[in-house]
Amino acid sequence: MHSITLSSETDFDGWRKAARALVLNDVRPWDVRWKVEPEPFEPVAPPLETLEGTFNVPAKFVELAKSAILHRNPERFAILYRLLWRLKANHDLLTIATDPDVSLLTTMAQAVQRDAQRMQDSVRFREVGREQKAHYVAWFEPEHHIVAATAPFFASRFADMPWSILTGDICAHWDGHAITFTEGITEAPSAERLEETWRRYAADVFNPTRLKMKTMAAEAPKKSWWNLPEASTIKPAIADAMTEPQSQPEPSMKRNAAASTESIAALHEEAATCRACPLWKEATQTVFGEGPEHAKVMLVGEQPGDKEDLAGHPFVGPAGQMLDRALEEAGIDRKKTYVTNAVKHFKFLARGKIRLHQKPNTPEIKACRQWYERELASIKPELVVAMGATAAQCVFGKITPINKTRGRLIDLDQGIKALVTVHPSYLLRLPDEDAKAAEYARFVDDLKIAADFLRKSQHAA
Repeated sequence: MHSITLSSETDFDGWRKAARALVLNDVRPWDVRWKVEPEPFEPVAPPLETLEGTFNVPAKFVELAKSAILHRNPERFAILYRLLWRLKANHDLLTIATDPDVSLLTTMAQAVQRDAQRMQDSVRFREVGREQKAHYVAWFEPEHHIVAATAPFFASRFADMPWSILTGDICAHWDGHAITFTEGITEAPSAERLEETWRRYAADVFNPTRLKMKTMAAEAPKKSWWNLPEASTIKPAIADAMTEPQSQPEPSMKRNAAASTESIAALHEEAATCRACPLWKEATQTVFGEGPEHAKVMLVGEQPGDKEDLAGHPFVGPAGQMLDRALEEAGIDRKKTYVTNAVKHFKFLARGKIRLHQKPNTPEIKACRQWYERELASIKPELVVAMGATAAQCVFGKITPINKTRGRLIDLDQGIKALVTVHPSYLLRLPDEDAKAAEYARFVDDLKIAADFLRKSQHAA
């Protein structure tokens, strides 16, 4: 009797490798026992002899097996191997729909596919926490082992929000960069208790050896921790972690604690070697913000373009010229403003000698947001003007529709106001001259709101 132990309930690659070796060694289906967890004190079976040779199976079988192996039927591994064994002798077996093994595996695969579709249709996330630091959590009870296979669907559909899907099998998590999995939870929370469950779960999966205070402070400043659903677990978790000899605060924390005193020149120098996202690999250089150390207005764009990437200065290309003209008409002196971008490296697609602009994605915006936050702390402007959707996402920490927020002052922390408008490059892309003129006039009107705010601020002072 050959005993095969797979690494998990969904270990298709392990099953496939073992099944191939069994077939080549002419091992009959009834002489094989499949399981996932090894039994206590079980004698170790001698490894199968590695034999040269191969055999072909229909592509349809591989597709069928990948789905059926996710079924919760404990005999699925044996059923799959039995059909594989029979296919060696009858390559056309899958065409016989009435065959018991073919019919059974087809039914199992269909059940798995229905369950995956049910997960896609019925998962409803609930926001826990508030505003920029919100997390989205859902509870789902799968009939089969479909969570890992279905998680990429949610990562694609909800790419711009951090989420977790909790199940009794495994829990899937998306942080904007990658999907990770942790052990399942035994409790099925009600909608009212979901936030409480998340707090407990966050405490359970907290790993002291991975504690990075610097990163935590950058992503979620301490003053905003109370917004997090797991906030009640952070302080005791950190306290416990700090008692471990290997868990010491990073030396660079001192720099973060004094972030408000960092000069723009020092930030500029540090950002020149930034490797927080892959964009630095293709860009010519980091294009940092420029302007007076204590400008009252901070203009935030999307990213440097081709001209800016080569020159090393923000808004010097066609969009910059459009911005200069609009600022002048609105009554704002650009030399008195601090101009920067949400993303500091040029993202492009090469087409021969031409570099086509590409919109930064959410992970890239998040990776670069630390520079905006530190610029903001150093400049301490009275008003931040977010030009375009990427800039708005950076300023507010979440996806922000332009049309719903445009043209009005919005409160930020520490008494700072924000104003949302379009990016000047949007005006350059409009093909219709009448539409371009109308949108340009509206853009100037938005900047006039900023000019009026500055005049009132000066009078109040």
